[in-house]
Amino acid sequence: MSYGKFAYVYDELMQDMPYAKWKRFALEAWEKHGKPADVVELGCGTGTLTAMLAEEGYRMTGIDLSEDMLAVARSKADEQPPLQGLLRSGSLQFVRQDMTEWQAPEPVDSVVSFCDCLNYLTEPEEIEKTFRATAAGLKPGGTFLFDVHHPDTLRRYEEEQPFVFDEKGLSYIWTCGLDEERTEIEHHLRIFVRRSGGGSSDVYDRFDEVHVERAYEAEWLKQALLRAGFSRADFYADFEWTAPGEGAERLFAVAIK
Repeated sequence: MSYGKFAYVYDELMQDMPYAKWKRFALEAWEKHGKPADVVELGCGTGTLTAMLAEEGYRMTGIDLSEDMLAVARSKADEQPPLQGLLRSGSLQFVRQDMTEWQAPEPVDSVVSFCDCLNYLTEPEEIEKTFRATAAGLKPGGTFLFDVHHPDTLRRYEEEQPFVFDEKGLSYIWTCGLDEERTEIEHHLRIFVRRSGGGSSDVYDRFDEVHVERAYEAEWLKQALLRAGFSRADFYADFEWTAPGEGAERLFAVAIK
């Protein structure tokens, strides 16, 4: 999915997302399986996690399909002195590519893709293409770390909707509908952004977003990774190094080329 206006309110809407936990999971995985030098993040969005890992000393390339998201990512990094130097040196860069066919000039040590980016690939063939592209872009022994929504999480979304957010001049109403046969959910967001005025004279701009996600079972994902050229793929749950069980919200994968 290629974001437009949504890119410019994304960080405000996502301010409570667990970026620190994604970072910790990546650092712990690299402690277990080898610390990388060059890392690619697929579906980097506005670059929050890309920048956090760059500040840890990794040479980071953030890849996203949305030029709007990448524009926000570059702007954010360029406003922070520690990251400005990394941008200029090439140790932090943002590149527009489709994750299903991404390429790097040289193979890298690790690839990460968090915040359920892969759930936006709604056909199994797209997942398989992404896994093959990632295996091709990794050095032997390289790691691929990602998370996806557990299928039950999409079911809970439909059961618990609608969701409402209203804070600091930004509001939304979020509804969704689940296709149980495909384990695919369609999110409808009606977003209101305060533009001008004050008090009772506030004026809001409205725009609508539709996002579609599909969930896949861990065993299917594991077999797809092995078919793509990975030698090993292990799955965990909810930022912890424990096997997924009943009630898991996110599946975390660590695949080794």
